[in-house]
Amino acid sequence: MAHMYMVPNPGMPGCPPGLEYLTQVDQLLIKQKVELIEALAGFESNNKYEIRNVMGQNVYYAVEENDCLTRQCCGPLRSFTIRILNNFGQEVITVSRPLKCMSCFFPCCLQELEVQSPPGNIVGYVLQEWHPFLPKFTIQNEHREPVLKLQGPFCGWSCLPDVDFEILTMDDVSIGKISKQWTGLLREAFTDADNFGIQFPLDLDVRMKAVMIGLCFLIDFMFFETNN
Repeated sequence: MAHMYMVPNPGMPGCPPGLEYLTQVDQLLIKQKVELIEALAGFESNNKYEIRNVMGQNVYYAVEENDCLTRQCCGPLRSFTIRILNNFGQEVITVSRPLKCMSCFFPCCLQELEVQSPPGNIVGYVLQEWHPFLPKFTIQNEHREPVLKLQGPFCGWSCLPDVDFEILTMDDVSIGKISKQWTGLLREAFTDADNFGIQFPLDLDVRMKAVMIGLCFLIDFMFFETNN
């Protein structure tokens, strides 16, 4: 019988501590609204998530660090910090989003995301691009150099049972996707709509894999939380 969680690997040169396991995977599942779990016992009232591999094993846990008033007053517009922990409760990724308005008509309101791993060490950024019809984002490395792009569907997110956001190279070659309502492996274990799946190349820079995890939370807050 497989363990329900992954034991962290020892350190790897050039890999942020805690991200070693990401070097071995090309798919992840993010399950929202999990029951209270021991690793997050101090965050009972906050949004919580499990991040699993395709075998259903818990790889990381995530918790939104916001007070109840901020969530109630600002809703999906709110700034947030999401702390991603390993199976021993050690924080390995920090995802931060500043408070922004949600108008697509004003470039000053475009969304931003900063990802750190380990906490205090920036590994990448996400910047929303202005477009009248398509959700579009640029993924940058720690030097703010563009590395990848993400593009959502023209139809939007309310008219499709499964919503895919394509991960593209800067030359517009598709190399993966972020999917709402995962349609891949373990579908039977993820039967409600509060799930994301990430597919990316196995050899993608592990820092960019961490940024993709953070990008899932931004997509959820921007496009899906109002529907929940």
